[in-house]
Amino acid sequence: MKTHYLLPAVAASLLSGCVPPSPATTTDIPTYPVLTVTLADSRRTIEYPATIQGFRNVEVRPRIEGYIAGMYVDEGAVVRKGQLLFRLHAPTYEQEAIRAEAAVKSAEAAVGTARIQLRKTEPLVARGIISEFEGETARQALAAKEADLDQARAALRNARVNLGYARITSPSDGVIGRLPYKTGSLVGSAGEPLTVVSDISTVYAWFSFTEKQFLELTTDASRLPPVRLVLADGKEYSETGRVETTGGQVDTGTGTMSLRAAFRNPAGRVRSGSTATVRIVYSVKDVLAVPAGATFELQGKKFVFSVDSSGVVHARSISVEELPAGDTFLVSSGLTAGERIVSGGLGNLRDGDKIQPKTTR
Repeated sequence: MKTHYLLPAVAASLLSGCVPPSPATTTDIPTYPVLTVTLADSRRTIEYPATIQGFRNVEVRPRIEGYIAGMYVDEGAVVRKGQLLFRLHAPTYEQEAIRAEAAVKSAEAAVGTARIQLRKTEPLVARGIISEFEGETARQALAAKEADLDQARAALRNARVNLGYARITSPSDGVIGRLPYKTGSLVGSAGEPLTVVSDISTVYAWFSFTEKQFLELTTDASRLPPVRLVLADGKEYSETGRVETTGGQVDTGTGTMSLRAAFRNPAGRVRSGSTATVRIVYSVKDVLAVPAGATFELQGKKFVFSVDSSGVVHARSISVEELPAGDTFLVSSGLTAGERIVSGGLGNLRDGDKIQPKTTR
């Protein structure tokens, strides 16, 4: 008869398999930060891309055709109203002015001749040497020549006005825009403007709201909160602006409405044609706000992990406002005040997991 011996390792393995597992201790349950959702007031920040326009953008166009003979400003120069910008060489109008001056001199000579004739005629009529008819004819001839002189003088004034258009001055205070022409270019009123003068003492930031966003803020643009401007370098502009007007109607193609915010620009730092971001900060009352870190996204929906009284977590779908309020989301449905949610470290959590809650607030 053979005697069989169990190896110590195998025996130990069999014995361990017969021992029931020890119950889990609290140290085996992971700890997660938990917060209680409450109603509170919050500040919401929303931003919109904007384009900048000057208070007044005036196209500078020549009123007559001519060649650019002089350019007295450069792009970006600050100019005053009435300052000389361009001078044109307009030979046609120069000749018209010369002809008009000659016509005035001719008419003045004709008037002088008619006056001499009248002075010669009047004594003869008085003595009865010639008839009254001849005297009246002389008076009418003088009146006709004086009318011709008035007409010639009017033509001269008109010629000088036209020639004066060869001097092109700034229509307002502002900043010179692009200069598409060079000295010697032929320009006219029908072509591209010589430049654009932008009055940027005040600038307008044009941006768009969706109809829903506008109604959430207010139905009256004059009651919108003050707005700030974030420039292209990412820095916030020092002046605060206000929304002055709206486009008046919703664009059916885009579902948006245009708004205009005005900002003082005394230093001329903001230029017409630049881009910026309009930032609006406003208060909302009695809302549920959850940290962005307490949410996760699945198939385009936002979720949180709620925690029941046993410490078991449950994935809850929530609806949030379209735009976040800083680093928090404003909850419109899916949660109620007083519920507890996990506020961080969601990466390893699964629906139905048990946790050890650690209250964060």
